[in-house]
Parts: sequence; structure tokens; C-alpha cells
Amino acid sequence: MLRITSSIAIDEDDIEISFIRASGPGGQNVNKLATAAHLRFDSARIALPEHLAEAFMARLRLLAGQRMTKDGVIVIRADRFRTQERNREDAIERLVELLRDAAFRPVPRRATRPTLGSKMRRLEGKKRRSDIKAGRGRRSFDD
Repeated sequence: MLRITSSIAIDEDDIEISFIRASGPGGQNVNKLATAAHLRFDSARIALPEHLAEAFMARLRLLAGQRMTKDGVIVIRADRFRTQERNREDAIERLVELLRDAAFRPVPRRATRPTLGSKMRRLEGKKRRSDIKAGRGRRSFDD
């Protein structure tokens, strides 16, 4: 079992990893070996408390973006490293990080109003800048 948070865990048997050939530079190694990890995980198999399930899945769907299929399967491709084992670990780490990010509800921002002092400072700065720019104008013959 992979522990995501104190209340969320996933079974390692639910993670399906296959290896494919990596793309990009790498010489003959890239043509001979299948080192890139292709991870698939069905998000419906996450053991969640009932009161967290709906909000968690909505945040997960938002954070995963195109990495999640319509069926709720998360697909992660890891090909940063040259070995299967390192790419496998990288894919699992990225899955766990994604699930941890989805587990924490962001604190909503409370709208505040600017203070009188900050308004005055802003207007003073604008006036100072205006005076500088006004002084750059062409001089007339009367001056």
C-alpha cells in the first residue's frame, strides 16, 4: 500500500506499469531498449472516506488535466532517465505527488479592500511620474 495522506491509500497492485521505447536523443540505447515507463492508474480504485470522495475527485480531475482519460484512468509517461527502474520510480513519485496535491483543499482567498494609506501612496507615485513625463515635453519659445 502506498500511503498518500493519513486517510488516503492506494494499493500498488492497482498501478499498471509497462515499458516502451523512449524517444529523443540517446544513440543506439534508445533504439534497443524499452526504458520509458508508461503508468496507468484507475482513480476509481482509490480508498477514500465517503465525505472526501467527491471534492477529491473534482480536484484530481482538474489537476490531472489531459493525463486523465474520460474513464478516470490517469496515464503518466516517464522517460527522464536511462533505466527502467529509475523511470518506474519517477512515474510512481509523480502519481503520488498528483494525488497529494488533489488531497489538500486550497484555502479560499478572502477579498480585502486597499487601505487609505496604500491608496494615497499609489496616487502620489502616479503624480510624481506624471510630473517627470510632463517635464520631457518640447519647450516653447516663450520659456
